[in-house]
Amino acid sequence: MTTFATLFATLLLSQACERKVPLAPALASPGVPSPAQVPAEVSHRLVFLGDSLTAGYGLPLDQSFPSLIEARLRAGHRPWKVVNAGVSGDTTAGGLARLDWIYRQKVDVLVVALGANDGLRGIRLEETEKNLRAILRRAQKEGSRVLLAGLWMPDNFGVEAQQRFKTLYPRLASEFHVPLLPFLLEGVALRPELNQADGIHPNAKGAREVADHLWEKLGPLLAETQ
Repeated sequence: MTTFATLFATLLLSQACERKVPLAPALASPGVPSPAQVPAEVSHRLVFLGDSLTAGYGLPLDQSFPSLIEARLRAGHRPWKVVNAGVSGDTTAGGLARLDWIYRQKVDVLVVALGANDGLRGIRLEETEKNLRAILRRAQKEGSRVLLAGLWMPDNFGVEAQQRFKTLYPRLASEFHVPLLPFLLEGVALRPELNQADGIHPNAKGAREVADHLWEKLGPLLAETQ
């Protein structure tokens, strides 16, 4: 069986290519749609801040997990506008840099799913923590409720480094008093039937699994906010 380490080594190479892939129109700019694009009945905004996993790399836009969350909300006639602010290859520094654009409009709930590319590119964990801390601090300053989604590193990074990365998200969630999804790809990673040919990015079925898993934490948070 292909190891988690091998898959993430492949991901490191693929991310360099992904930046050359044109983003779908809704993801062309890392921000929030103009007021004219938001239905009049919408009263809450949910933003997903992430990388290629969030952007729905290799999938039609309506099959990304943020789009599936939005479809669920619409089916329940809940007044939420979902913004997919995922950018392929993004790092925590990139996500932090995009906050000024994202916060040009009010964000009621922000889902943060960043950090994997930091680890894969050898960015110091202290820098990743600094950026995530700044993102969480800014979100709370803006009045957003936050769901932090963890991402894990492969075991070839060494047990100590892997453990430090894995414990980063719970520590930040505890410090900032925000709910935590320990691993975004829980139940999907390393399952060929749920991933695309690269073995890394979820296929349509895998994206549905991610959305269902995410909803366990996100659903109650949205209900509390609404």
